[in-house]
Amino acid sequence: MPKFGIDRLLTDSSLRRPLAGRRVALLAHPASVTQDLTHSLDALASCGDIRLSAAFGPQHGLRGDKQDNMVETSDYEDPAHGIPVFSLYGTVRRPTPQMMSAFDTVLVDLQDVGCRIYTFVTTLRYVLEEAARHSRSVWVLDRPNPAGRAVEGLRLRRGWESFVGAGALPMRHGLTLGELARWFVRTLRLDVDCQVVTMEGWAPSQSPGYGWPLGERSWVNPSPNAANLSMARCFPGTVMIEGTTLSEGRGTTHPLELLGAPDVDCAALVSEMRSLAPQWLRGCRLRACWFEPTFHKHAGKLCAGIQIHVDDPAYDHDAFRPWRLVSLALKALRRLRADYPIWRDFPYEYETDRLAFDLINGGDSLRLWIDDPAAAPADLDALAIADEMSWREERRAVMLYPE
Repeated sequence: MPKFGIDRLLTDSSLRRPLAGRRVALLAHPASVTQDLTHSLDALASCGDIRLSAAFGPQHGLRGDKQDNMVETSDYEDPAHGIPVFSLYGTVRRPTPQMMSAFDTVLVDLQDVGCRIYTFVTTLRYVLEEAARHSRSVWVLDRPNPAGRAVEGLRLRRGWESFVGAGALPMRHGLTLGELARWFVRTLRLDVDCQVVTMEGWAPSQSPGYGWPLGERSWVNPSPNAANLSMARCFPGTVMIEGTTLSEGRGTTHPLELLGAPDVDCAALVSEMRSLAPQWLRGCRLRACWFEPTFHKHAGKLCAGIQIHVDDPAYDHDAFRPWRLVSLALKALRRLRADYPIWRDFPYEYETDRLAFDLINGGDSLRLWIDDPAAAPADLDALAIADEMSWREERRAVMLYPE
C-alpha cells in the first residue's frame, strides 16, 4: 500500500525533526486525510513535537464543502485546536503579510486531480511566492495525481494567467503537487526553502488505478463535485463545459462526467463526432443519457446528454484523451448547429473581461478552432502535439517518481 506524504511525516520522527521549535501552519481541505481517514489537521495536532500555529483553507474551505465556484469562505478560529484558520478563497486569494507572520513553515497537504485549472495549483503558486517574499519555508506533503502521468492539451499562453491558470502548463500535466511546486520554484526563479515529503510506493502506470491506488486508499472529494476517480479522469475535458451554455452535470450525481442541454440531439452529436475524428473517442464508452440538474445550469429541465464512462474494462488509460474528446463534441455541435449559443459570458473566477471558456483553456485558440468551419481535427492536433511534446521534455527536470 502506498504511503502519502502526510503518512510518512506522521510515522517517521526523523522527518519531523527539522520542524522542532518552529511554528507550523497547514494548508489543507476535506480530502487532506491520513491512511485511516483522520483529517491531517487533527493528526498533526496530536503529534507532541509539532507546534501548530495556524491553518489555511483553499477554495471550498479547510473542512467544509462550499458547493460552487466563487462561493467564498471566511476566516475563523478552529474550535478544536484554538488556532486561526485563514481563507485563501475569500476576501483574498493570496496570503497576506499578516497571515504569513503566523508561521515559520507551512505544510501543504492538498489532493489535486491533475488538471491545470484546478485552483489548488494556483494557491500553491501564491503560497510559494509569498513564502519567498517573507522568508518562510514550504513543505509539500505529496499525494498522487489520480489522472496519472498522461499529458494532453494546449499549454497556457503568455498573458492568459488567472486563478484557473497559474502557468504555462497543458490541461493534463501529469505531475504531483510536489513536482508542481518544484516546477514553480524553477520557472519563477523563487528563492524559497521548498521541500517535498515524497510518497512511497506510488505506481502511476499500474492498473486499474493508473495514478490512484484503487482499492487501497479511500477516495475523499477534494472539491464537492470531484466525486470519484472517473471525474478526475474526465475533468480535463469536461471542465471546459463550465465555460459553455451546456450543463457539465452539476446538480446531478455524476458531475463533470457528462455534458448536455435540453435542446441537444445526442445521437446526431455522437455520429458527427465519429465522422470527424473517431480516433479521439478511443479509451472510453459514450452513453446517450437524460438528466435533470437540481441546481446550476438548466436546473429543473430535462437535458439530453452524453456520459463518459471510464470505469469498466473498456477503459484504456493510454488511449483516453478527454481534452480532445470534449473539444470534438463542441466542434460537432458547432457543425450541426452553426447558430448554437455555445459560449457562456459570465463572471468566472473573479474575471469579467475575458470569456470563461478562454480562461479555462489559457487562450482563445481552441474556441477559434471550434468556431472555424474550415478548421479540421488535424489542425488542432498539430497545435496540441507540439505543446505536449515540449511539456514532456520540460517536466523531466522536476519529476520525483517513475514515469
